[in-house]
Amino acid sequence: IDAPKESLNRWLMERKVIDKGNDPLLPSNCQPEVSYTMYREIMNDIPIKLVRPKFSGDARKQLSKYAEAAKKMIESRNASSENRKIVKWNAEDAFQWIRRTLNASYDDYLERLAHLRQQCQPHLVEAAKSSVEGICTKTGIPLKVFLCKTQGQESLFDIHLKVEITSPLQVNNPKKVFCYPVQFAISTPRLPTVDLLTDRDVTLLRFSGDVVRINTLYFQKLEQLYRWNCTDDRKFEFFLARVWCMLKRYQTFIGSNPNEGHGTQVALPVTVFDCLHKQFGVTFECFASPLNCYFRQYCSAFPDTDSFFGSRGHILRFYPVSGSFEANPPFCEELMEAVIDHFERLLSESQEPLSFIVFLPEWRDPVPTSLARLESSRFKRKQLLIPAFEHEYRHGFQHLSIRGEGSWLSSHGTVVVFLQNDAGFVRWGPTQDKVDSLLEAYKPGKDKEREQMLAPPKQQHQAGTISQPPGPSVDKPHQAVGQPNPVLQQTELKHALAGPQ
Repeated sequence: IDAPKESLNRWLMERKVIDKGNDPLLPSNCQPEVSYTMYREIMNDIPIKLVRPKFSGDARKQLSKYAEAAKKMIESRNASSENRKIVKWNAEDAFQWIRRTLNASYDDYLERLAHLRQQCQPHLVEAAKSSVEGICTKTGIPLKVFLCKTQGQESLFDIHLKVEITSPLQVNNPKKVFCYPVQFAISTPRLPTVDLLTDRDVTLLRFSGDVVRINTLYFQKLEQLYRWNCTDDRKFEFFLARVWCMLKRYQTFIGSNPNEGHGTQVALPVTVFDCLHKQFGVTFECFASPLNCYFRQYCSAFPDTDSFFGSRGHILRFYPVSGSFEANPPFCEELMEAVIDHFERLLSESQEPLSFIVFLPEWRDPVPTSLARLESSRFKRKQLLIPAFEHEYRHGFQHLSIRGEGSWLSSHGTVVVFLQNDAGFVRWGPTQDKVDSLLEAYKPGKDKEREQMLAPPKQQHQAGTISQPPGPSVDKPHQAVGQPNPVLQQTELKHALAGPQ
């Protein structure tokens, strides 16, 4: 069975939700050891991978292939006689139906396939259960061996600092404070030199022969985010090395294949962010990265590399008491469930205005637990459904020079749910006028219209416009927790898409 598309990324996210290990990327201490995400995805492709057929002939072939694969699998596995009998009988019944029904419609074939799968799948799952569990358990063993080897190697800290923190850091006189980037307790050692190369619209960073690339506009964005958020390197001595590490981390995590990996980094259109800020006071992204963020404050997966560019840490370890937030989590069921638990806990504990506008895919067959819980939450104030192919997202590789792929139509519906406590509802309640503005901003093509409006005539053909370019540093105090100032528009980058003024 071929691995389902994006399955490695979903497995990594699901494991990191429960991981107790110390590695920032690879899971090393997870209980239970069997990944439910991996188990479910393998089982869904047994005995064959099912895809939505285009024509009735394709549906007929898929029905025949499923019946043949189910029969072959149950015969080759150590299944009970009763299970073997049921699967073989249903497979033979499907073959007979195909032979005597020559002019069946497309829907007839799909209905028959659904019936056959319903009858056979429980018995096939039982026959394959022990084998699939063994695969899921073995997957973590190479990771543990690798991490044991890397932990024994000498690091820059071992060479230069010899400092070790043996007890958790404590906050003296805990109180509500401004929302600042993550800061490290130990100063960084001298980092190695990274070479900078610029080739028109692309910036290349090279270290020990390993090159990472980024669109030049996004490189300038990282410069401004670094200037705003990094307090230990005002002279930019470590800037290139930290950019290289951050890009290498995301390249390792999501890959660089345009056909896979970008799903974890897709972002809302700029017009939607602009509307969320103006209509609902949103100034913070719960799921972003230095590469796709719109506001200059956000939570991200890797605070050790992202904090220099504005990350406030992992969302499950972020505890705001006031503010309006946007949450568009990666499509990982376990992560989405944990996030909804976290949001409800925050809303129940705070008496100050607090709001989360959550965007989730509309999966209805079956309805995922996260979506069902979100729809039944006692903090839900409003729910919207944006139909499939009637809205779009920003491409997950927007920081690379991908011509013609700035945005793409969503093939699934998107559910938008407003979670707010009483004070948050009074301040940012989803009135009909505000909701209409959001629906209008979500229409396909709105991003391109704004892009053309902002771009000078000679720049309109340029690829790689950014969703949130940096602006000049401004001498303004931060607002309350969760209410940072959004990124301002930079004069020399007015042709690109900008954040709110």
